[in-house]
Amino acid sequence: MVTKTLFRKIKKLHDDLELKIHEVYDDDQDMVKVSEKSLILIDESIRTLKEMISNHHFESLSEEVYFFKKLKPEFISKFIYYSTILDLESHKPAAGKKVLKKYYEAEQEKLKNFYVSQSEFYSYYKRNASYLDHKIFVRNSYDLKMKLSFGFYNFDASFTTSHDHLIARFIANQQFDQYLKKQIENLIDTVKGKAISPLAWSASKVGLIELVYALYHMRCFNGGNIELSEVVKFVEKSLDTDLGNFHKTIFEIRNRKQGPTKFLQLVSDNLNQHFVNNESE
Repeated sequence: MVTKTLFRKIKKLHDDLELKIHEVYDDDQDMVKVSEKSLILIDESIRTLKEMISNHHFESLSEEVYFFKKLKPEFISKFIYYSTILDLESHKPAAGKKVLKKYYEAEQEKLKNFYVSQSEFYSYYKRNASYLDHKIFVRNSYDLKMKLSFGFYNFDASFTTSHDHLIARFIANQQFDQYLKKQIENLIDTVKGKAISPLAWSASKVGLIELVYALYHMRCFNGGNIELSEVVKFVEKSLDTDLGNFHKTIFEIRNRKQGPTKFLQLVSDNLNQHFVNNESE
């Protein structure tokens, strides 16, 4: 199979996985159950991905690097994230808010320690550097002078490079950190009482979903390292509104006859007209 065709199939596999995970959130808000159901879906997708890649011969080094540095970590990071959430929430103490706050803060401290231990490679990742890519994101190629996982030799060499798992850890950890901050924030809110937002959404809810979905797919929130459901929850809370079954609404937006960007086009036209009418200001 031509690699470009393969990459398109992988992109669809990933998009389908995200949609299925979002549907899990619609069915249940219990994060233990959400994590368990999501892990089953993710495991199935990763197995499919492995079948697609294990015997594939990349046509160029850059294509192989792109897969192991960018594409595969998007799948593995989801498995790491939901595994971590499952472990966190299933061992959460049945205690008061102060104890729970300390419990989540202890997890934040573990994240800090992880970044300290991986500071050199994390810097490489954050700078989007590439001078080592030919060694660390190509199969059967690695640098023994770099810090390697103790279980490196137990990995499947046809589906693993020396550092793609760490990229997945970074992505998962960013999302996990946001989850911890949200849990701590909610605990503080319940103690102090929630502040009333001065803003309320007064246009159509369909329009708001269209806008949020567009921004989400542009990776405008947390560099794309966040679930759509979390973005929607934040918007609902911030704008004092309930967006209901937003997945169903997105499906309807995608298939409406007048096109999927009706509200965005209206916003664009309105803003352009405003600037035209106020050129002299």
